[in-house]
This record gives sequence, structure tokens and C-alpha cells, in this order.
Amino acid sequence: MVSTETQAEIEAALGQVPTWIAALPEPAADHTWETIRDLQFEETETDLEQREKALVALGAAAAIQCPYCIHFHREEAKLEGVTDTELAEAVAVAGAVRYLSTALHGAEIDHEEFVDETAAIVEHVRNQQAAAPSDD
Repeated sequence: MVSTETQAEIEAALGQVPTWIAALPEPAADHTWETIRDLQFEETETDLEQREKALVALGAAAAIQCPYCIHFHREEAKLEGVTDTELAEAVAVAGAVRYLSTALHGAEIDHEEFVDETAAIVEHVRNQQAAAPSDD
């Protein structure tokens, strides 16, 4: 159950209080709304554009395999003008990250060695980027 103040705020933003928020106990419901409002909606200025947030959220939802979150964030992304091709790519990237995480953990790759290799790769790519001809 949300507090009266939070209920009014949610209704103004979403047109209703979704049942999944209403089902939470009051302190959790209010806190959950504040987190969603402040991080995912344009109520508060953040460094990511709304479109980027929707794609990140969809990728995370796909990776954790939550049908509720997948549906919501897919629709959210569509509101931001994300194309079906971009939606598919976001999900594929999330799948690749999950796959590689599984492979790394299963092979018990040494984390410190991984960090060192990543630093060397980043340095190599930066050097290539610096040496590449400019598009100007």
C-alpha cells in the first residue's frame, strides 16, 4: 500500500497506481516509487538519456529473465522511439554478456589476470583509435 502523497504522485505520472506497487507495504512502496522516479523517469536530471535507460533496463530484464520487466521495458523503449532492430540488439548484447559471464565463471578464469588483460586490450584499442585517420 502506498502513502496518500505517493499515490497521488504515481497517478499523476502513470494514470494509475500499478498493482505491483500497491501490493508492496507502504515504506517499500514509497521507496520503490522514489527509486523508479529518480532513476528511470525524467523527473530528475541524470546523465543517461531516457532512451539509453530503457535499453539498459531491457537488457538487464532479459538477462535476469523477468517477463514482467521485459514487457515493461520493451514498451518503455518503444515510447522512446527505439526500433525493433535496436530492441533485438539490446537483448542480444545482454545475452552475450550473460553467456560470457557463464563461460568465465565456469572456466574459473583468474580475475586479476582478466583485469590485467583487459587493461592491455584497452590500451591497444586506444592506440589504434589515436592512430586512425580523423573523419574531419
